[in-house]
Amino acid sequence: MEGRGLRAGFTTHAPPPLHMSEPLRRTAFNRLFAVVYFSAILALFYRHVRNLFLHPTTIFLSFSITLSLFISDLVLAFMWASAQAFRMSPIRRKEFPQNLKRIIKDKDFVGLDVFICTADPYKEPPMNVVNTALSLMAYDYPTEKISIYVSDDGGSVLTLFAFMEAAKFARHWLPFCREHNIMERSPHVYFYSNYHHPSSPHFDKIKMMYEDMKVKVEHVIDKGEVTDEYITDHQQRQAFNKWTKSFTRMDHPTVIQIILDKSHDKDISGRLMPNLIYVSRGKSKTSPHHFKAGALNVLLRVSAVMTNAPIILTQDCDMYSNDPQTPLRMLCYLSDPALKSSLAFIQFPQRFHGVDKDDIYDNEYKLPFQINPMGLDGLKGPSYVGSGCFFRRRSLFGDPSTPVSPEIPELSPEHVVNKPIKSQETLSLAHHVASCNYENETKWGSKTGFRYGSLVEDFYTSYRLHCEGWKSLFCNPERAAFLGNVPITLFDGVNQCKRWCIGLFEVAFSKYNPLTFGSQYMGLLMSLGYSHYAFCSFWCIPVTFYSFLPQLTLLNQVSIFPKISEPWFFLYVFLFLGSYGQDFLDIILVGGTVRRWWNVQRMWMIRGLTCNLFASIEYLLESLGISTYDFCLTSKVVDDEQSKRYGQGIFEFGVPSPLFVPLTVAAIINLFSFLSGLTGFFSGNNMEGLGLQMILTGFIVLNYLPVYGAIALRNDAGKMPTQIIIISTFVSVALYYASSLCLWSNNDSSKH
Repeated sequence: MEGRGLRAGFTTHAPPPLHMSEPLRRTAFNRLFAVVYFSAILALFYRHVRNLFLHPTTIFLSFSITLSLFISDLVLAFMWASAQAFRMSPIRRKEFPQNLKRIIKDKDFVGLDVFICTADPYKEPPMNVVNTALSLMAYDYPTEKISIYVSDDGGSVLTLFAFMEAAKFARHWLPFCREHNIMERSPHVYFYSNYHHPSSPHFDKIKMMYEDMKVKVEHVIDKGEVTDEYITDHQQRQAFNKWTKSFTRMDHPTVIQIILDKSHDKDISGRLMPNLIYVSRGKSKTSPHHFKAGALNVLLRVSAVMTNAPIILTQDCDMYSNDPQTPLRMLCYLSDPALKSSLAFIQFPQRFHGVDKDDIYDNEYKLPFQINPMGLDGLKGPSYVGSGCFFRRRSLFGDPSTPVSPEIPELSPEHVVNKPIKSQETLSLAHHVASCNYENETKWGSKTGFRYGSLVEDFYTSYRLHCEGWKSLFCNPERAAFLGNVPITLFDGVNQCKRWCIGLFEVAFSKYNPLTFGSQYMGLLMSLGYSHYAFCSFWCIPVTFYSFLPQLTLLNQVSIFPKISEPWFFLYVFLFLGSYGQDFLDIILVGGTVRRWWNVQRMWMIRGLTCNLFASIEYLLESLGISTYDFCLTSKVVDDEQSKRYGQGIFEFGVPSPLFVPLTVAAIINLFSFLSGLTGFFSGNNMEGLGLQMILTGFIVLNYLPVYGAIALRNDAGKMPTQIIIISTFVSVALYYASSLCLWSNNDSSKH
């Protein structure tokens, strides 16, 4: 166990500890099991090599099947080996924020710039974004040290209006939070949670104020414009007049609106308010905008000009604060001189509210968001996951020992802001650095700021920072620091995952490949950890082959695996149970349940045939110049019927998307293959050589029970669309006849 904190200097005796870390107890077991499992993998590849090269078949189809299984197992072996990076040195950390104020006074707390990104008022309702901002403004942190920057990449006057209304409400909400010491500082969560609320005129009054604000904002959104009845002063009218007829989402000048200024705006108790600044960066159809990374870099420059706080929190628009003491936890690490020099960021896990009890879509992503980061934390630190991350501003400007100077001194992390944020000079410079052409011929996105070149700018940025020599920390307190929304339909979930997979491919096949480039600068284990994510879409290879090859051969009574009586049979069983068992143990030890583990492995299988497969195809086509992919936001709008079915644990299909065709085809073929095998078994046929195929097919059928229900047993709007069923049925029949013809020809050739 290791404890760290501030060193002596503030008092005559050692200061109280601010944080500690300890290795996980299962580390030794993980290492021992890795040796045993690796030995089993070597034995499996010995069998493959023997079948392919030492005792090769002269029949092309038999050779193709053997080669396909070899390639599948090669991918599975690589993904298993890369995942061991998370299991070699996992650690758990703990902070002691109660000790912080015994060491640092409020006036000595560092400034905090908060970046919130939104892009579409209809897919990301402004009231959700407003609740996120209000929860962060109400931190247990000196309010005059906080500045909230809202990036509106949709360039919507509706979002600006919502934040103007939120600023009025915040004057009452922040004192209310302090007075009652509430933990849920998102107003929506607080007012509509099941917690006991005080019965007082004060509570009723502020709830009514929130409801009035909500009704007003939603009414404006429904109308699609801010009408005169909602404009209360000349300043508001002047701001809204920037939206002219030529103003479009993809082509408009920069808009920066200072809604709250901490130098003079006060709440009803007389305390200063945080800064609240709306930014819609300039856009042009002829200039690249680099998606979210571009928006974050604009906020990085605008904030440097206005406040230049040394710490930056990046936050998704739907991830509200669930613990007002989160910044104090962050300071427990950043106040430690032993860590500060090389520490780039502190990542809190993405956790979610509203997840159904069994998490049917694996929305929590426990492995990548909670378990694997503990493993990387024992190395150089976890990757950045796009939200809930506190950056040192300095880390975005060069490596720990060699800073990269920006093109103007006002953007330097060391720059001291000495002008009011509303001064003409400050506003002019802020508009300049937010213009669409500012980054031309600069180092932004390559050497400084958040990095360009991938749809997953979070993963890519942290990867590049780790290669530069920076480290990161994983802070996972018992109470979730942030909570966000989850997709409640299967289509939204896999479509979001497909976008991530394409972005990860962009990193994997760039000149900064984690295996070649990363291993030189981060070491083997860190490069393997990043490679596990970068190449995750390769899961589609073994999932696709193992979802079709054993089943089609089973339908034709052809054995491709060892017989039950052969020793090789037990090797396959050990490899299967060992891999699944280790994931099961990891999930149970972080508070998961058996049903949640089952849904995690089911979604792994589903993603393999949907988002992983389609991401691979789309990336290949884009690389060949045949097509391009667009950035598509995941909708945060909740449908009541869909929400009801999700709460009942019912899978939501509903959308006639091509994503569902391979999944449905696999479900149909596996079902008929399993029934065919059962028929043969009960008919007295010799099934010994087909035992592993029967077990595998039966296991997949169990996983696809929700698909069968959506095809045949449901009449609600979430059932499998008819056109998907028809297309999948035709494809299934075609695959069956094609495989039967090939296998018949193969048998005929072998006889001759």
